[in-house]
Parts: sequence; structure tokens; C-alpha cells
Amino acid sequence: MEVRIGVQNTSREVVIDVNESADQVTKAVNAALAKGEVLSLKDDRGRTVVVPAASIAYIDIAASETRKVGFGA
Repeated sequence: MEVRIGVQNTSREVVIDVNESADQVTKAVNAALAKGEVLSLKDDRGRTVVVPAASIAYIDIAASETRKVGFGA
């Protein structure tokens, strides 16, 4: 899954590819927002991204896009 996190007062968004399902990511986001803690997600390369819940502007959860190779549509 591709997760895009908009951070308040920042022009760039954080983009992370995770191996978790959309439901798991949604539960993690809801828990972080409810408790006012940090959102911690681990990407498919093993890196961890931590964002303070108070700074989250929006979250976009989408299926990872497969990239086409070659000519044609």
C-alpha cells in the first residue's frame, strides 16, 4: 500500500510504501490521533517513519501503482 501523509505547515508530503493492509494502516492512524501520540509506520525496506499526530493534515491510503515498462498503454 502507498501511504501519503500531509504534514501541517509543510509543502511536501511524506510518501511511504508499507506491506500492511489499508485496514491496518487506518487502525494505526486512528489510534495515534485518538491518543494524541505519534504515528509510526514501517516501510517495505525496513525504515520507520514517525509523524506527530498533532501535525498530520491528511492521510491518503491507496494501492501501490504498478509501473509499466515499454511502449503501449
